[in-house]
Amino acid sequence: MRIKQYLFAAFVALALLGSASAAGGNYDLMSARSDLSNQASLQRGAKLFVNYCLSCHSASFMRYNRMAEDLGLTEEQLISNLMFASDKSGSTMTVAMNEKDANKWFGVVPPDLSVIARSRGPDWLYSYFMTFYRDDARPFGVNNLVFPSVGMPHVMERLQGVQRLRELKEDEVRSRDPKRELVLESEGSRSPGKFSKDMRDLTNFLIYVGEPVKLERYGLGIKVILFLLVLTFLTRALYKEYWKDVH
Repeated sequence: MRIKQYLFAAFVALALLGSASAAGGNYDLMSARSDLSNQASLQRGAKLFVNYCLSCHSASFMRYNRMAEDLGLTEEQLISNLMFASDKSGSTMTVAMNEKDANKWFGVVPPDLSVIARSRGPDWLYSYFMTFYRDDARPFGVNNLVFPSVGMPHVMERLQGVQRLRELKEDEVRSRDPKRELVLESEGSRSPGKFSKDMRDLTNFLIYVGEPVKLERYGLGIKVILFLLVLTFLTRALYKEYWKDVH
């Protein structure tokens, strides 16, 4: 049953990717510079996800206790800082909002984000988080350069501040540059540099959620390389021992 749910979530994510492309998103993506070995970044990303995303978007294939173990968190830290939607550490990261309310408020059920980083890619996610801007013509008053006509509010506007889209004048447009840019109209509680770091942390966490075993695979890869180096040394020594008297 879990396999069917996973495949369904992957299908939904891929379908959303196709719809975004069809919607006309044409933007040079920024580099997320993700680093899964940075445990502190993953911890900060988890906190951002729980505080700003989990109220609408679930990550139903991730269990709280598995996340705590992978991210180096104690059970006390997990319960105090990250478990606001459940009181059981073995629970999955689901939302309390039901489908009826979701359809009423947003017109669609917000997608599960378990595999969003695998379907979209880290650079797409980071660029998406960074390019919300005010657009009074939209239902929630915002739009997005990466996902035009986005159907969700900018939940982190308080952190980033208000961005406006500015069309560049003809003499400002240089070869291969876009004909529009985002201008920070009013700064939020985080400076532009700190907000950019926050969004990299959030992207990093979503990459982890999409494939938690990748952390183990990285550790195993280092052990395998060390084993092969030792084996190469021993094999070379054994070769010399066998052939030293052969002329």
